[in-house]
Amino acid sequence: MVQLDFIVMAVFALLILSIGMAFTRMGSKNSQSFFEGGGAIPWWINGLSLFVSYFSAGTFVVWGSIAYKHGLVANGIQLTMVLGGLITAIFLAKKWKRTGAVTAAEYIGQRFGVKTQQFYTYLIMLHGLFMTASVLYPVGKMVHVATPLSLETCIIIIGTMIILYTAAGGLWAVLVTDVVQFVVLASAVLIVIPIAFGYVGGVNNFVNQAPQGFFNFFNEEYSIGFALAFLVYQTTYIGGNWAYVQRYTSVANERDSQKVAYLFSGLYLISPFIWMLPPMIYRIINPNLQGLEPEGAYMMLCQKVLPAGLIGLILAGMVSATASKANTTINLVATVFAHDVYRNLFNPKASEKTLIFSARIFTVLFGALTIWIAILVPKVGGIVELVLSTASIAGGALFAPIIWSLFSKRQTSFSVVTISVIALVVSLFFKIFSLSVLGFKLNRTYETVFGVGLPLLLLALFDIYQLLRGVKNEHILIQNKDIQAEMPTKTHPHNTEESNQQNRFGVQVIALSMGFVGLGVSILGLFANQNIPAIVVGLLVFCFAVIIWWRTKKI
Repeated sequence: MVQLDFIVMAVFALLILSIGMAFTRMGSKNSQSFFEGGGAIPWWINGLSLFVSYFSAGTFVVWGSIAYKHGLVANGIQLTMVLGGLITAIFLAKKWKRTGAVTAAEYIGQRFGVKTQQFYTYLIMLHGLFMTASVLYPVGKMVHVATPLSLETCIIIIGTMIILYTAAGGLWAVLVTDVVQFVVLASAVLIVIPIAFGYVGGVNNFVNQAPQGFFNFFNEEYSIGFALAFLVYQTTYIGGNWAYVQRYTSVANERDSQKVAYLFSGLYLISPFIWMLPPMIYRIINPNLQGLEPEGAYMMLCQKVLPAGLIGLILAGMVSATASKANTTINLVATVFAHDVYRNLFNPKASEKTLIFSARIFTVLFGALTIWIAILVPKVGGIVELVLSTASIAGGALFAPIIWSLFSKRQTSFSVVTISVIALVVSLFFKIFSLSVLGFKLNRTYETVFGVGLPLLLLALFDIYQLLRGVKNEHILIQNKDIQAEMPTKTHPHNTEESNQQNRFGVQVIALSMGFVGLGVSILGLFANQNIPAIVVGLLVFCFAVIIWWRTKKI
């Protein structure tokens, strides 16, 4: 990297921070603005935010590493997210909107009571720590590969930037920066692909030099069985992860909540075939990466084929992707902490300003913990092991019982908590102790099948047990009404005029930021040896920005 690359990254960092700070005043108006963005956010903004938040955790390091080693296997795994998104759109998104809750935690409190709510809140916060750390580490690794900075320094700098703008602007800051980060990321990847193909002699040469089986969707480690089990996990995660539930509840109506998931699914149908090409191409250039080295294949390719300035843009895109995932989770846990821990347990009469202040303080503390855990990732076997193990152990146990309860009124607080505990304990046993105690260890497929299948099986058995006992839905509904009577009263007024003002301002910030990014990319293309792909992509982004600005007149 040269000075121009660092300048590009610095300008991008200032842009993102400026966007976040632009929403400080809006987020400070009241708790609905900070936590819900006014409650009627345009569905396409939430859909793009959900998409960027979801894939960013592993696109460049986790799935990039798998793409380098196994080729299209990485795409086969990610196509399960398309189906998971469709199932969520058809069955789950509108269910969440219909509950009337701001967060999944609030729904759990209304349905099962405060103690059950607290149980899941603490577990989700713990889960959020590891998931956020798992996305801070990859971008730290990317920047570390391309710069003289240490891995720890990279993680600290990037993590601090994310914490600052998330704490300042609330949900709107997260959503708008997500959309802008998506634009930067897409621009960067679309620029690097044609240049990379040119470096290896074209598409035909790439295909001819690829290893045997490189274009198969499945292999022995990542089999069809693994993909099916991963599909169940993806559905529970897309439809039940608390951070993503917020995307379905903060739009105007049930139809918009479904559109959020449909947009996510459509983008995921196309994007993996684009995102995974660079590390696959690098396998042809350098087939000798070993150990954890494939985690850096994406950035190694960029350094190999891109001119000065564009490497900085690619790194800015990497930071974008990871920042999107991290800020989504951090905003979610701050929201849950303020609403469902601080107010319920410590200060039931907390004012709007006090709630927002507590969320901002918790954002900083939670963010600092995630930075510390991210620095420790290499000690647990690398990012692929952390991400897939966390998914298999916690995904089904934490999210499946709550999703099930949206459809079954027979589940009780005792059943969902007990099933979550059993699933967590059993999965942890097979992950950590089975080799020493039983003499064998589950492979990746069976680990995932077990992690998502066990809680679903137990939930079905409890429903059958309740049915055989003659327990009817009406009995549970009466209990739910008693629980709701004990819960603190929460109202979510919907001010259409205020929501429209917030929407207009948010979309205008997106348009201005996109225009800035488009011009910047085109200028970089001119300086980078008249790079045609960069110039074209930049002009396209600028044109889209103009169209979006024009559309703000209709809001």
